[in-house]
Amino acid sequence: MKGVSRFKIAVCLVCAFTLCACGRFAKSPFTGTWKTNLDQSQFSSAPFTFSVSNGRYECASCVPKIEVKADGSDQPLSGLLHYTIAVNEIDSHTVRLVTKRDGKNFSEEICTAAQGGRTLHVKTTNHLLEGDEPRMWEAEWARIGEFVPTGNAISGSWRMQTLRAPENELLETFTERGSELSVSSPIGTGWTAKFDGKAYPVKGSYETDSVSLKQVDDRTVEATYTLGRHLIRVDKITVSSDGNTLTTVSESKQTGRVDTLFATKQK
Repeated sequence: MKGVSRFKIAVCLVCAFTLCACGRFAKSPFTGTWKTNLDQSQFSSAPFTFSVSNGRYECASCVPKIEVKADGSDQPLSGLLHYTIAVNEIDSHTVRLVTKRDGKNFSEEICTAAQGGRTLHVKTTNHLLEGDEPRMWEAEWARIGEFVPTGNAISGSWRMQTLRAPENELLETFTERGSELSVSSPIGTGWTAKFDGKAYPVKGSYETDSVSLKQVDDRTVEATYTLGRHLIRVDKITVSSDGNTLTTVSESKQTGRVDTLFATKQK
């Protein structure tokens, strides 16, 4: 070390340690609270197809496909052991569907076709967690193709145009610590998982029970969701370079639908 003072060596060592520490403890781009913007998000253009005719309800786009009597009675859903559905034709333009899990109300949908049959209003009330307040979503759908007045006016193929949800259901908080990422929401859903490809439990969700993570790069994570042995969906989650937008490309492995959701950082 000829010609280099001990002071300079000490300064260099401090700088090296500081740079190392800053790199290791830099705040993750995912960490923070994010709010999904439904108006900006892009939903799959694949149609939803169902009908109520001759006392029967059929949903051709559902997975698994649903075919039951539309007489208001609870009937088992094929492939879903703990679930039943009751379909009640209220009038020629309105149908009520009630899904139960283990005999308890799980969700209720009121589907109402406007006069002329070109648009459909869907009001959904979810009872996902016992003891929680019901959660209400509303959507406007547009008919695909011509309206053929056979059966109930809700029958046909539809594409969702707008979706509205309670504010607290649009919020998610991400926290990354080392090799672990946690996601939580005000409604009690969430999970904590490591970037090791192993399955970790999901809480508060009716459609998935485990998640596994893979880190694609510093700003992109791939989350794979399963229910039992069934692959449900894969989400590719990316934070923008300015750190203000979280984009989730969500692909359903059951239906093939792909939705792109945009969320804005709140804090």
